[in-house]
Amino acid sequence: MTFQQFAFNNVMRNKRIYMGHFFSSTFAVMIFFTYGLISFHPNLQGELTSISTTMNTLGKIGFQVSQYLTFFFSFFFILYSVSAFLKTRKKEFGILMIHGMSHRQLNKLIFMENMLIGFFSIVTGIGIGLIFSKLILLISASILAINNGLSFYVPTKAMGLTGISFFVLFLLISLFTSRMVKVNELVELLKAEEKPKPEPKASIWLALLSIISISVGYAAVFHLSVGKDYMTSNQLLMLIGGGVVLVVIGTYFLFTQLSVYVMHALKKNEHTFFKKTNLLTISELIYRLRDNAKTFFIVAIISAVAFTAIGICAAMANAGWGERMSPYAFQYESYAGNPLEKQHISEIKQQLDDAHFQYTLVSPKFITTANGRTLIKLTDYNEYAKKFGYKTETLQHETDSLVILPKGLKPQEFAKLAAEKNIELNHGNVKVTLQIIKRAEVQELKGYYDSKIVVNDSIYNQVISQKLSEEYMVRPEVTEYGFIIKDWQKTLDVSKTLLKIIKPNSNDVNTPYSFSSLSFNWIEMKQQNGLLSIMTVLVGIVFFIFATSFLYFRLFTDFDRDHQQYSMIGKIGLSKNELKKIVTKQMMLLFFLPILVAMIHSSVAFAAVQYVAKFSNGGQDISVVKSSIIVLTSFLCMQIIYFFIIRSNYIDQLYKAMYQIEKSE
Repeated sequence: MTFQQFAFNNVMRNKRIYMGHFFSSTFAVMIFFTYGLISFHPNLQGELTSISTTMNTLGKIGFQVSQYLTFFFSFFFILYSVSAFLKTRKKEFGILMIHGMSHRQLNKLIFMENMLIGFFSIVTGIGIGLIFSKLILLISASILAINNGLSFYVPTKAMGLTGISFFVLFLLISLFTSRMVKVNELVELLKAEEKPKPEPKASIWLALLSIISISVGYAAVFHLSVGKDYMTSNQLLMLIGGGVVLVVIGTYFLFTQLSVYVMHALKKNEHTFFKKTNLLTISELIYRLRDNAKTFFIVAIISAVAFTAIGICAAMANAGWGERMSPYAFQYESYAGNPLEKQHISEIKQQLDDAHFQYTLVSPKFITTANGRTLIKLTDYNEYAKKFGYKTETLQHETDSLVILPKGLKPQEFAKLAAEKNIELNHGNVKVTLQIIKRAEVQELKGYYDSKIVVNDSIYNQVISQKLSEEYMVRPEVTEYGFIIKDWQKTLDVSKTLLKIIKPNSNDVNTPYSFSSLSFNWIEMKQQNGLLSIMTVLVGIVFFIFATSFLYFRLFTDFDRDHQQYSMIGKIGLSKNELKKIVTKQMMLLFFLPILVAMIHSSVAFAAVQYVAKFSNGGQDISVVKSSIIVLTSFLCMQIIYFFIIRSNYIDQLYKAMYQIEKSE
């Protein structure tokens, strides 16, 4: 048998331990390949779509950053997993050295084993990526709202970049890990597994600190909803940053101190501790929680970041965020003296009629006074209100007025405007004090930070008749044409045609009109969030797989000790059903405790974002929580499936090992 065959047989003999490492590495390779598959696609080398010329550049930068993140975390994950395996094989290495293996040969053996696993991970990962490449492109095209889709192609660049990158990664890790085993004394290696572990201890003060830190961190995040009313942007960022730091610190001490302290408390409770098999379960969990505390901490924090990012990106792709921008499918603002007004409005109507869209047209006129008041005359308002189903109003006295308060105000500003009883108008020779008789809740007329005042036609006509000098810099009267369409998401083709005809120039302040399309803006926003979603989902899944693999490694690295321990206990009466219950309870805590903590952290973040989103949208419900529940439920289901698969495999392996011990005796 050659040395290469010996290395291969070593990998196969330890396949139970290496299996999780192999599959996780394969998955990381596949995700890295997926980024390359999308970013190198021929259809994405120019513009992402005809909507935005900058989206492709932003997309490429985002995919590259995501690739770097995947590569970076893959390096440390694989390095960690390999070092964990080496620790469990110290006794094996000691036996090999007793039989004459040199230090150099041992390093060579470890190097070859790692490169073998790396090679097969690269080939398998790229192969699986190629098999599912068509499905990946179909899903990506749907998320990015690309109507023509992304055609299949042979991704040679993605294959080359993935193969070279991960070959270098595994080469570096193999060089590192082959020198990790320092064998000074054979006796130390042979007795590495026999060293007793000291009983873990926990500080009550650090345990309390974990609760206080997390509570204060949550309070800081929730205070965002109040703090934004009086704090500056920098202060808000410091508030959020401080809250996140406190939650991270609290989470670390939760796993290293509080969890162990709770187990010790249960151990001291004789009624609980001596009930059925709790003695074995609790005693073992004290050691497992302390040994895995840092792993749990990393899993919880990374998972919380991934869950939060994915949930928010998924919510922002909702159509409600598009409706937040405007109630109109098409909005055309025409300033007084615009020579193209009739032509453009006629063209919009013609295009909608040709595409068989039913629409409602509103065209209120507004004028802004010299002292910054935006006015709309009563007849325009009542016509507008009828079309939207609101109650029409009357103004009995000439100086009566109706105010529509804006959205997006801080509570103090809102209260100040709501308390006003009179409004001063100052526009040229027109100096009038208006009396507010009512405040109307017309969502469609609510602008951001700009109250609209409904006045009698006579007052409006007096204001518009004034000719002010250019020094006042007052905008002329504007007519706002709004086309209300129920299925506005389907108007993208019409939008593209109209944008070519009307060609609004937002850079020219002298342009007498402006035109915008809700579907156009929503699709662009959806594509931006689609890119974020693809990146965050893929990175989030990689983190999640790595996190669950950490748990797999920790479980199976203690396997030899576990089956010997349970075999000895089995001789004094522990049944297989009791063994299964003990193992299941321990595994449930190990697999679900960090994920549960991550979900609680994410839920707090979602609740805060939901409140801020709702308030900034004028009280309309933009559901962040709904999308977040879907994300959290999906990951929880994945974890449950993974748990049952690993549990079944672990118990089967445990039974086989215990049976072999009994048979040998």
